[in-house]
Amino acid sequence: MSSPSREAAGTLDLLMDVEMPVSVRFGSTTLLLRDIIAWSEGSLVEFHRSPDEPADIIVNGRVVARGAVVAVQGHYGVRITEIAGPQENMLDIGENG
Repeated sequence: MSSPSREAAGTLDLLMDVEMPVSVRFGSTTLLLRDIIAWSEGSLVEFHRSPDEPADIIVNGRVVARGAVVAVQGHYGVRITEIAGPQENMLDIGENG
């Protein structure tokens, strides 16, 4: 019989190729529908977040890390500066689930 840690490692190996949605949140806001309908090219949407604050990296609906937005060879990226702890993820469950 295999040990529990060996079984857990085997289960984790099975999950390593599972694709998960990853997104970056710069901020959020709430707007009236009339304001959204009035948008046109060049409209500006302000978020409730300072430009100095790190962006949230969200995996499968949960904040897992934060980081600074960077440009890499003409593409945007996020340099991870902080890994979110389990307590923060529990807060996200309450907000999103």
